[in-house]
Amino acid sequence: MSAPKFQIVPKTVRLAGVLAFGLLIGCDNFNDPGMNPALLERYSASEIFERGEYELERGQPDNAAMFFGEIERLYPYSDFAKRALIMQAYAYHKDRDYPNSRAAAQRYVDFYPASEDAAYATYLLALSYYDQIDEIGRDQGLTFQALQALRAVIEQYPDTEYARSSILKFDLAFDHLAAKEMEIGRYYLKRKHYAAAVNRFRIVVEDFQTTSHTAEALHRLVESYLSLGLTEEAQTAGAILGLNYQSTEWYQDSYDLLTGQGLSMSSVGDSWLASVYRQVVRGEWL
Repeated sequence: MSAPKFQIVPKTVRLAGVLAFGLLIGCDNFNDPGMNPALLERYSASEIFERGEYELERGQPDNAAMFFGEIERLYPYSDFAKRALIMQAYAYHKDRDYPNSRAAAQRYVDFYPASEDAAYATYLLALSYYDQIDEIGRDQGLTFQALQALRAVIEQYPDTEYARSSILKFDLAFDHLAAKEMEIGRYYLKRKHYAAAVNRFRIVVEDFQTTSHTAEALHRLVESYLSLGLTEEAQTAGAILGLNYQSTEWYQDSYDLLTGQGLSMSSVGDSWLASVYRQVVRGEWL
């Protein structure tokens, strides 16, 4: 799954000194992206900052990160150093240099926790994990890290635009983990490793019940349990489908499987699914 292409830009990006760019472009040494950083000492923090913004505007975030980083080196105690650090984190992220983006954002949070841009820095930390989430077949460690980081944004800055964006991304990342469990479960089911398949589908039903995969997981449990000869568990899984997902294709498929064997879609026995069924009836699980 590719991450949604949504990016919130910090205020400092939107305040580019366009008129200053014209003056800076006229300086040959300053206009060379590969210039010796030592030559920057002749320029003020403001001028270097504006050049960093210009590099962002012309689609060179790697150059921008270099210029913003030089402000921190040359003018470490200035207000521009503070602004440049968050901009450096942003520039690194635009360049998809996620480790350096994360490092710069973390430094900002550590040095300026009370700043108005601390929320954005925390959001960038989360994005540095989230934007690396790839197709569901890959390791899910980054997804877990993204969930933890997104939760930090939501809990620490609940009234910000970053929290609203993080909530959407959290749901997508959570769904991503459920998709991984489903993929593994289908793999086992196809190879008739029914017990292993049940374990994966159970995880989806119990731990990822708010995702879009729950209905299919219940149907796959019906399939797996019928294959194992555990009819009571299969019937109960079907009963849960009937309560919450009757309009889905998975309900109809399970109905056909069960009734084809003379079985009803009703809660039977005292398995873990029966407990889930009782929760559904009481309205505690949806």
